[in-house]
Amino acid sequence: MLEGGCLCGRVRYQVDSLDDDVSHCHCSMCRKAHGAAFGTYAAVKPGGFRWLQGETLVKEYASTPQVTRTFGGHCGTTLQFIVEGETRKIDVALGTLDGDPGIRPRYHIFTDSKAPWFEITDNLLQYKTRP
Repeated sequence: MLEGGCLCGRVRYQVDSLDDDVSHCHCSMCRKAHGAAFGTYAAVKPGGFRWLQGETLVKEYASTPQVTRTFGGHCGTTLQFIVEGETRKIDVALGTLDGDPGIRPRYHIFTDSKAPWFEITDNLLQYKTRP
């Protein structure tokens, strides 16, 4: 099990395990949500996410009709990327985990909209959209 939380510590969560499908997303929404060149997310296995404290402080933002992003309501930390559909999929912002998740990013997505000031210099696969 892994634990994580927001910057101010008021919101805490636990995940049973993460999928090894980790990506750096360069879309403009992830860049703005993270205030960085990209956001890094890992999928939580179904039913494996639990709030430990501060769930009532979590704010939601529907960034598209299918996607809800969650944030710490006090400090603004990006926490989740939730895709609604036949099967609800929850990704956690990897930077909010307390320790080493034991998995590493495998690729970059939405590289066509990456920040013009950021140069991708690693050897990970790059996709113009979502693979």
